[in-house]
Amino acid sequence: MPELAVKNLAGEQVDTIALDDAVFGAKINIPLMHQAVVRIQAGRRLGTQKAKTRSEVRGGGAKPWRQKGTGRARQGSRSSPLWRGGGVAHPPTPRSYTVRMPKKMRRQATRSALSARVSDEAVVIVSTLQPAEPKTREMVQALAALAARGKVLLVDGTVAAETSRTARNIPGVDVKPASTLNIVDVLDHDVLIFSVDGIRQVERQLSNGNV
Repeated sequence: MPELAVKNLAGEQVDTIALDDAVFGAKINIPLMHQAVVRIQAGRRLGTQKAKTRSEVRGGGAKPWRQKGTGRARQGSRSSPLWRGGGVAHPPTPRSYTVRMPKKMRRQATRSALSARVSDEAVVIVSTLQPAEPKTREMVQALAALAARGKVLLVDGTVAAETSRTARNIPGVDVKPASTLNIVDVLDHDVLIFSVDGIRQVERQLSNGNV
C-alpha cells in the first residue's frame, strides 16, 4: 500500500497518508492506457471536415473537347478530380470519431496511470490547496516550495474560487475537480498535486466497488 507525505503549501510535511493499493498500486498496463487515451482524443475531434466530390462542384456539364481528332487525351468533364477546380476523389465527409470502451476498462486504465505516476514520484499531496491570500504570488511560492516544475495539475475535491483565482494566470498550471479527472490529465502533466479531499474522492471513484 503506497504511503505518501502530506505537506502544507510551505512545503513542510504535516502528516502521512496511506493510499488505496487497488487505485495507486495497480499493475501498469501500457496498451490499456494507450487505448483509453486514444478514446478521449478521438472524442475531442469535431469530425466536421468536408470536401466536394465531382458531383458537387460547380460546372462540368459540357465535354471540354470532342473525343477524337484533337491530339489531346479524352476528357468527359471539368469536374473530374484530374482537373484543377474539379472534385476530390474519396473526400473527407462529416463523421463521428467516437471510440467505444467499457467503463471497467476505462477505470482500470486510469488506475494504471495513477499508479505509474506514483511510482515516478510525480504525485504530491497537500493538506489544502487554498492559499492564505487569494493572490497569484502565493500560489507561485507554494509551487516553488513543493518543487513543482513544468506542467502542473492541481486536483481538489471541490475547487475553491480562491484556488482557481490564484492559479489561472500561472503558465502551465491547471486546476480541476477530482470528479472530472481523466487519464489524459494524469499523463499530460509533469506533477499532480492533490489535496487530501481530492485524492480521497479519486479513490472513491476508482475503487473496485465502483467498477
